[in-house]
Amino acid sequence: MNRLWIRLSIIIGGMGLIFALLPLITFLVITWGHNLDLFDERTSPAAIEQPAATPSVNSRDGATGAGTTEPAPRPPRGRFDPWRDIPENMLRSFVLASFFGIIGGVVASRVLSAPITKLADAVQAIGAGDLSTRVDIGEHSREIDELTAAFNKMAADLEHAAELRNNLMADVSHELRTPLTVLEGNLRAALDHVYELDDEQIANLYEQTRHLIRLVNELRELALAEAAQLPLDEDPVNLTDLIHETVAVFEPLAEEKGIRLEAAVQERLSAVRGDRSRLRQVLHNLLANALRHTTTSGQITVRGANTMDGITIAIQDTGDGMEEEQLRHIFDRFYRTDPSRSRESGGSGLGLAIVKAIVEAHGG
Repeated sequence: MNRLWIRLSIIIGGMGLIFALLPLITFLVITWGHNLDLFDERTSPAAIEQPAATPSVNSRDGATGAGTTEPAPRPPRGRFDPWRDIPENMLRSFVLASFFGIIGGVVASRVLSAPITKLADAVQAIGAGDLSTRVDIGEHSREIDELTAAFNKMAADLEHAAELRNNLMADVSHELRTPLTVLEGNLRAALDHVYELDDEQIANLYEQTRHLIRLVNELRELALAEAAQLPLDEDPVNLTDLIHETVAVFEPLAEEKGIRLEAAVQERLSAVRGDRSRLRQVLHNLLANALRHTTTSGQITVRGANTMDGITIAIQDTGDGMEEEQLRHIFDRFYRTDPSRSRESGGSGLGLAIVKAIVEAHGG
């Protein structure tokens, strides 16, 4: 009884029975009412006290010539017989309607509940760990099609999230292993008196510790952003001034690489409410990423404009660009378009993921 198709069968079959019974019930009510009228006529006081006169027929005996009076034969007062006027096909029609109503109810309920059954099986498969499960029920009602599409999208998102989660520990361990190995090797050599640490080596160890601290802080920021708990100190922010300030900070680095860096911002962008330090971090990460992927004699332009939906900030560079497949993963954690050179240039693979998290935390 807990199965949907069984309940639908009972409901549809019951409705078929009701529609099949309606003509029969109507006929029986009319018949019952007619029989009550006949009973009332026969048992009324007037009919009992004053019996109706019996009609007679006069006849004369041919031999004697005497006349006799005989009661005339009364036409039989027959009892109302409904089945005499209604064909027996009514019973057959009722039986056939009931049969096809029940069969139709079962078939219709199975057809209607089949997509839901498939979705339930797919949910159980995903719950068992098979995140590659998808549902294909063909064309159905609009509601079922929308439900199927939403389920398949959810399953794809879960599979992608699981892949990222499975790779996260490997990526984190990979990022931590190099600086920790450098620290361990140099400190072990110093403890074993293999060599004394000079200022350059101490500076290198210090840089490795800074890299570890930066990596841990970035992972913490991403975790807070995903949990919608990223703290924001919101105040009115003048984005025009913030863009020019950030460009001025990166101009020496751009000149050192022979890259032209400029800002092309509208005269006055609309003021926004947000966390100034977080928005500065967004611009910082984007410009640092552009500098890493722009070659000498290239150009980087920071654009800002008011739009119908708010304010759009874009950073354009003359780098080699990215393929479509790379663009789909550009905001994933630890994703690098060129792993061989990212570590040398200081990239951790988290900068753009943090940019996306901060912008989304500001409603962008």
